[in-house]
Amino acid sequence: MSATYDMSVISLIANASILVKLVLGGLLLASLYSWYYIFLKILAFKRATSQADEFERQFWSGGDLNELFQRANAAHDNSGTLERIFEAGFREFSKLRRQPGMDIRAVTDGVRRAMRATYQREIEHLESHLSFLASVGSVSPYVGLLGTVWGIMNAFRGLAMLSQATLGAVAPGIAEALITTAMGLFAAIPAVVAYNRFAGDLNKLATRFDSFMEEFSNILQRQS
Repeated sequence: MSATYDMSVISLIANASILVKLVLGGLLLASLYSWYYIFLKILAFKRATSQADEFERQFWSGGDLNELFQRANAAHDNSGTLERIFEAGFREFSKLRRQPGMDIRAVTDGVRRAMRATYQREIEHLESHLSFLASVGSVSPYVGLLGTVWGIMNAFRGLAMLSQATLGAVAPGIAEALITTAMGLFAAIPAVVAYNRFAGDLNKLATRFDSFMEEFSNILQRQS
């Protein structure tokens, strides 16, 4: 290694060992997928919140529940989570109420089970890919550290073969190794921040859906 060694990032990566290049490639791929899922979840949570706001406005406006159910059923493919929960509950309520010998408690329990099943499916859909963000946020720094350790090992092995040990001789190898640490943090930090943000948004929506199910069950119980 000479004192005129090219210390640019591109040159350091180009001259890195195969393992370091694989680590950098894996971290770059993980980062790109993370940003893809981050933008998807931003749009998904924004859409879920706006749809819930619109449906609650219609629901609490005092309109007829049968008409609201018909509209929700007609637009099922484009409806929001809260609307699907309402649709599942009201459909089960209408079916059980027509059966002879059904008491109020049995009807209410059936409605709650139907809404809970829809609720679970919708929550699972909203939290999809969050586990990937959590994995990237927790694992990426260690993967970057693996590349750093390997790169520093190679740098000192090369240094042992030189007759004269200088900082200029070992600096390129160490700089090459530290790039993987930086790449690991570059992949991990946005994933961790996004995961925490989305987990908080998911908890807020889940609490909101739970409250609606309880209030809707009470309304149907009074109607029964």
